[in-house]
Amino acid sequence: MKTAHIKFRNMPTQVVLAFVTLGIYVLYWYYVTLKELHIASGNDQGVAMWTLMGVIPIAAYFSNWHYSCEFERFAGQKYPTLVVFLAFIAFPPIVWFVVQSELNAAAIGGAAYTPREAH
Repeated sequence: MKTAHIKFRNMPTQVVLAFVTLGIYVLYWYYVTLKELHIASGNDQGVAMWTLMGVIPIAAYFSNWHYSCEFERFAGQKYPTLVVFLAFIAFPPIVWFVVQSELNAAAIGGAAYTPREAH
């Protein structure tokens, strides 16, 4: 799995940006992290479509399910798709924190990153 393209992002800075931009940063974060997840799995197409679907009622459920699937694949099934999807519905900041934590670990580990379950 390719991880050299993943960027480290500071969580407190992201929270400030989310408030300052009135939530627009969250949409940007969704787009760039989904793109990183797609590239890690060898597919970087359709990211904009999935992101736009995320702001449309009902379609957002499909978008969040797709994101959850991509994240499960990236994290080595450490976080089941259904659990991540339900977290999206119940309290999205949980997903934000967990996904960004895993991506930051990959950014720090670079190409040597492997999910903990894979060891």
